Amino acid sequence: MDAVIFSSLAPDLEIVISLFFLVWVYSWAKGNLGSPKLAIIFAAIIVYLTVSQHRELIWIGVILFLLATFGKELFEKFLVDEGP
Repeated sequence: MDAVIFSSLAPDLEIVISLFFLVWVYSWAKGNLGSPKLAIIFAAIIVYLTVSQHRELIWIGVILFLLATFGKELFEKFLVDEGP
C-alpha cells in the first residue's frame, strides 16, 4: 500500500522540487549575473537540463539547498574553536 502511494506521489514531488529549484537558481543567478532576464534564461536552462536529462540530480539540488540553508549553523556547532 505504501509503495503505491509513493509511486503516485513521486512525480508530483519531483515537479514541486524542480519548481523550487528553479526559483532558488533564479535568485542566485539574479544576484550574481545582475540581469533578471539573463537570470531567468540561465535558471530555466539549468533546471531543464537537470530535470529532463537526469531526474535523480534534483535530489542533489535539495542537498545543496539544505547545506546552504542550515550548513553554516551545523558546521559552527562541530567546528567550535576552543581557544585558551
